[in-house]
Amino acid sequence: MPRLLRFLLLLLCGLALITAVGYVALTRTTHRWFETDLRARSLFVVTATKQLLARNWEIGREGLVDALEDITRDERVMGAAACSLDGQRLAVTAAYPLDFGCRWVLARLSQEGEGTDPWTTTEELPGGRVHLSAITVTTEGKPLGRVLLVHDLSYLERREATTRNLLLVAFFVLSLGAATITMIAERLAFRVWTSELRRALSGEVTRDFKPLVGDVRALVERLASERDREARGGNWNPERLRSTLTTHLEGERVIILANREPYIHEKTPDGVKVLHPASGLVTALEPVMRACSGVWVAHGSGSADKQTSDARGHVKVPPGEESYSLRRVWLSDAEENGYYYGFSNEGLWPLCHVAHARPVFRAEDWEHYVRVNRKFADAVCEEVDTEDPIILVQDYHFALAPRMIRERLPRATILTFWHIPWPSAERIGICPWREEIISGLLGSSIVGFHTQQHCNNFIDAVDTFMESRIDREANAIVQGARRSLVRPYPISIEWPVHWLESLPSVGECRVSVRKELGLPADALLGVGIDRLDYTKGIEERLQAVDELLTRHPEFRGRFTFAQLAAPSRTKIARYRELNDRVEALADEINARWGKDDYRPIILLRSHHEPPTVFRYYRAAELCYVSSLHDGMNLVAKEFVAARDDELGVLVLSQFTGAARDLTEALIVNPYDLGQAGDALAAALRMPEDEQRERMCSMRRMVSEFNVYRWAGRMLVDAAELRRRERVSGRLSAPTVLTRAMG
Repeated sequence: MPRLLRFLLLLLCGLALITAVGYVALTRTTHRWFETDLRARSLFVVTATKQLLARNWEIGREGLVDALEDITRDERVMGAAACSLDGQRLAVTAAYPLDFGCRWVLARLSQEGEGTDPWTTTEELPGGRVHLSAITVTTEGKPLGRVLLVHDLSYLERREATTRNLLLVAFFVLSLGAATITMIAERLAFRVWTSELRRALSGEVTRDFKPLVGDVRALVERLASERDREARGGNWNPERLRSTLTTHLEGERVIILANREPYIHEKTPDGVKVLHPASGLVTALEPVMRACSGVWVAHGSGSADKQTSDARGHVKVPPGEESYSLRRVWLSDAEENGYYYGFSNEGLWPLCHVAHARPVFRAEDWEHYVRVNRKFADAVCEEVDTEDPIILVQDYHFALAPRMIRERLPRATILTFWHIPWPSAERIGICPWREEIISGLLGSSIVGFHTQQHCNNFIDAVDTFMESRIDREANAIVQGARRSLVRPYPISIEWPVHWLESLPSVGECRVSVRKELGLPADALLGVGIDRLDYTKGIEERLQAVDELLTRHPEFRGRFTFAQLAAPSRTKIARYRELNDRVEALADEINARWGKDDYRPIILLRSHHEPPTVFRYYRAAELCYVSSLHDGMNLVAKEFVAARDDELGVLVLSQFTGAARDLTEALIVNPYDLGQAGDALAAALRMPEDEQRERMCSMRRMVSEFNVYRWAGRMLVDAAELRRRERVSGRLSAPTVLTRAMG
């Protein structure tokens, strides 16, 4: 009942507002109508007696008075007067108000315009309001003078009052009737609506509630499935991911398109060696492929890749396990330089990272980027074995590939995950080929990013540069019949990390790492694990160590920071310059604080395999991740996963996506060197109880939200999207498999 009362109150207030506006408008309109009527009546009276007035005008006062008396026989006319052209009063009736003398009227006419005929005005007298008209009398086109008529307006006020009262009564009756009818209609409609809803929920689906019931059932099924899986399997793991794939996608293969391959074969003096690239993308996706099987399509960049692959570029990986296939695509030096080093890493990479590096765009690099995207899209289409495969396109190297794949496989479910930040619409506008980049990504069924902010930025970019309909409630982009969802999928790492299975205990790692570095057994050790990239903030990291030793002298000679820095993109001048600057900065800090055998900075510039990296994680008191801008950053999560002793402190840049997940880390602004140095000191002084409390919380987060959950969410969303499209009949197009595989 309160809901109905609120509705009626709102309705009555609305009707009252309409009544007030209508009342004012109508009274003003009727008043103008009455005044116009008076003006017309005055002119009519004078015109009708024109000949009589003209005849008596020459006779004199007595004849004019009689003529004026005839005019004032109407009870609404108070009086009349005749005036000469120069303002002399010639005749006047007995009841004429002397307030309106001829000279007064002549003065008003000279102020307001002689050409007005009849001239009228409304004035106030002690007895009430009156209407005064001045009408020119002419004979044979020659003006003789003016006749002044004064009308009593009391009758007009009575008419207006009657009109207002009738209007108020009419609006009141209308409001009451409208409220009553609306209340009855609302109650009847609500009863019909609830009845239809009950029928729909009981299984008798009606047309109006069919979409709602479908959504409710899908939600119930998903929640029931989640509860069932939680009861059976607990946290996400490879077995649960495989079960999800079997349940939702009928065990289909997953095809991944990524620039970097998970295993690189390199020629060495001792024969062919298998390397694992230093890549967060590989760290995240390789466990997924081992769990799901399928095909990984990537650039074959290793010196021994061709000799270890078959004629079509296939090789089974991982070595010894061979749980999925790696399809290598070969690029010429010109293609690699233009597509990878040029457009991808001198253009898109600095464009998407706020790290104060100017992006460089060259037309020839763009041409290579388009050709290479086409080459990889063709390779993906050659690997499919169904008309509607599941394809995961990875990262900024392949922004055009989703659209190209869609052209050949219109029924494919394409998930594109952008591993780096997506910039604001203003910043993406710098790219000369921004529309082509966005259009390529919109060939995807789902476009995924690490954070909701990156999703918002992408939607804003589409809104700014593309012709499309944006469904912000559903976070979807609609172009014609194609709908692309935009979703946040915070990426993570595998749990448990399989590299830890063969590693020694934390205590043994501490001893062995310190021995390798030539440090005493009681030395305090910090680590940083990164590619040599300007977005990682390595220079700021080393400067923070310098600040630590400056502000906290008790750590001089005791604390050492080991930076494992894998060389990256050395063909690009900016990266070579970064390498030189980092080396010079490390030498400068070591010269300032080092003595005897003590070096505060140990710079290890080489590729390190995962077992070595995880050994350093386990040996350190702290890990500092100082990225200036990062989509997620998996180093932070790897450090947490490595610390099964539940000790160690993570110092984490606020500009990483991981800072939103690992809130128990010491969050810092890497540009604020004083704050970062103090955070390092706080980490080194932190009691073990606090370390354990923080680390346990972060380990729970990483274990629950691991890479299998990340992949599972994407694949379940893809399966649900494909199911809906099948049901809606959107996938009823003729078969295209033969053409796609040709």
